Amino acid sequence: MRKQSKPAVEAAFLSVQDTAKYMGISVNTLYVWRHRRQGPPSFRMGPGGRVMYRRDLLDAWLNEQQQADSRSNPALNPLSKAPQQRERRRAV
Repeated sequence: MRKQSKPAVEAAFLSVQDTAKYMGISVNTLYVWRHRRQGPPSFRMGPGGRVMYRRDLLDAWLNEQQQADSRSNPALNPLSKAPQQRERRRAV
C-alpha cells in the first residue's frame, strides 16, 4: 500500500463541497447557514460567483463555536458555579 503524501501547501480557500467535507456536514447545511447568515463567513469569488470560504476564517469560526458551548468551555458550565441560596418568603 502506498502512502499518500500531504500537499506542500494547503488551499487557503475552500469550495462549498470542500468546506462541507472539512467540517463533516452536508453541503445543504452550509447553504442554509449562508442564507440565514448564521454560519462561517463566506464570499463569492470570480466572474462565476462561486461561493468560497477562507480556511483561516473557517478555523476561527469553528473555534468561536467551541468556546461558546458550555460543554467545551468550563467557564460557561452552570454546574461549575456554586449554587445560589434562595430567599425565604415571609408569611403574610
